[in-house]
Amino acid sequence: MKIYTKTGDKGFTSLIGGTRVPKHHLRIESYGTVDELNSYIGLIGDQEIAAHDKAILKQVQDRLFTIGSSLASDPEKSKMVIPDLHASDIELLETEMDAMNEHLPELRHFILPGGNSTVSYCHIARCVCRRAERITVHLAEGSPVDEKVNIYLNRLSDYLFTLARKIGHENKIPENQWIPRV
Repeated sequence: MKIYTKTGDKGFTSLIGGTRVPKHHLRIESYGTVDELNSYIGLIGDQEIAAHDKAILKQVQDRLFTIGSSLASDPEKSKMVIPDLHASDIELLETEMDAMNEHLPELRHFILPGGNSTVSYCHIARCVCRRAERITVHLAEGSPVDEKVNIYLNRLSDYLFTLARKIGHENKIPENQWIPRV
């Protein structure tokens, strides 16, 4: 099977279900941004981080594929069975954040991104996650989107922020606090 099909050469692509849409369609933007996020999650997982964190990130990547499949489907025409996102997927992120926060200093300032490459990758992924969330919220205004998708993306951005803090803390990297000049 060839990787190229030439069916998108004129700026259109197909959703699951066969509907042809322009490549700039909001649905394409939504799952494309989730795919970009998934790549950054993979980059974080490739760093020297705790095995537990790598395992959680692998689960996150799986859920992002689930989300991408859901977003890539024409809600009115697709008959393909797509895996479901579950409340337990969201709860896992919350549980992980609660566990990380037990060992982190209280957050009293905004934190500027940076500290080392891995911390920075977490912040980049967090920003891409927020963009994915904004796009899917916009998509949901005019098309069916599982509400758990937006909740998951919202929680995931918080998880990535907390993971950045945890990695910095474990590596004794001081947080770069934003102290506004007045």
